[in-house]
Amino acid sequence: EPMSKRQRKKLMKQKQWEEQKDLRRQKRREKRQKRKLERQSKLNSDNEGNDRKRMRREVVPSTLRLIVDCSFDDLMVLKDVKKLHKQIQRCYAENRKAFHPVQFYLTSHGGQLKSNMNENDKGWVNWK
Repeated sequence: EPMSKRQRKKLMKQKQWEEQKDLRRQKRREKRQKRKLERQSKLNSDNEGNDRKRMRREVVPSTLRLIVDCSFDDLMVLKDVKKLHKQIQRCYAENRKAFHPVQFYLTSHGGQLKSNMNENDKGWVNWK
């Protein structure tokens, strides 16, 4: 059965793909090995420890204050309270990693939000 030009091209590309499979696999291995060696050399050169800890020492506190008023959680449905909880967690985490962290306050923290945080994230009581 005669093949169309397009079918021949597809077949040729498929053959080339199959022939070069081992070469691509080898390149991926070499790349992975190279990254592994770079990480090891970086760890050996950095005797100070974790990058985050080193960054924390260089932090300059900001004079700004961020206040989240949680007094309206009784007007929210549970789904929205859970979303608010996630947003507060993300804000807290990003603020801790920031070079210029702001002073972060939660006000009127109670009701649905507090019970949701107690159920899903018991570590929030240790937040500074």
